[in-house]
Order: sequence, then C-alpha cells, then structure tokens
Amino acid sequence: MNKKFVILPIIIIIIVVIALGSQSNQPENKIESSFHVTLAEPRLYEDGIYSSKFVFEKGDYVFRFVPNGDSPQNLTILLEGDDFLFSENFKLNGTLNETGISEYYTWDYDGEKSMTVLELQEISIRINPNGNLKGSVSVYIDKN
Repeated sequence: MNKKFVILPIIIIIIVVIALGSQSNQPENKIESSFHVTLAEPRLYEDGIYSSKFVFEKGDYVFRFVPNGDSPQNLTILLEGDDFLFSENFKLNGTLNETGISEYYTWDYDGEKSMTVLELQEISIRINPNGNLKGSVSVYIDKN
C-alpha cells in the first residue's frame, strides 16, 4: 500500500484533533445571570408587585432588561439584604432607528443599572410595574 494514502488520513486526524482542542481551551463570553424573571402575566404578581428571594455573592452586578413597546412605562425595583439596599425607578425609553429603507424602535429602561454587593447574602427583590401587569418584560441581574 502506498505510504501517501496511509499518512494523509493520519495528518487529517491530527489537524482535526488539534483544532477541536484549541476551541475547547478558549474562554467563553457567557453572561452569568444571578437573577432572571420574565413578567408577562398578572398571576406573577401579588397585590400588583412581583417578589422573590435569591443569594448574591460579593461582587459587582448590573441590570439588563428585555422590554418591548408594551412593557411597563415605569418599573420600580427594590433590592434588600442584611447589609444591602438598592432602589430605582426605571423609565422605558424608545429610540427610533432609521436605516434609510425602514424605521423601527429599540427599547430599554433608563436608570441606575449597576450596584456592588460587599458580602454574600440573601436578597429580597420587589418589582412594581406601577399598574401595568400585562406588559411583558424580562429582568436580569448579571454579575460582572
């Protein structure tokens, strides 16, 4: 049997193994969410307010929202822990984008989105959509 036909598949296998190994060693840029809720229906609220508890580790955190035009215009969020307090009244802001052939809006909430937790602790969150229980919005708190 010709040595070229034996060596060629071996070289191809070595190249594939090296390529797969180098891909698995690259760090992934995943966002680590410490909290997430999608508020999309009235049954998620009690007396018009969503509440839950979770644990924050020490570190820096940032809010991220996935709103749309039907999302609550104002979203009041309160976070409380033994050694932590954060409160913000976020306001929905639509930005018109024009591409020359179309126009569309992108939506986000304006307000202070970053915070620092000084020690591991249980956090209570309260989200008040200020009467708009039917407009959907996803709320994330991501660790930086």
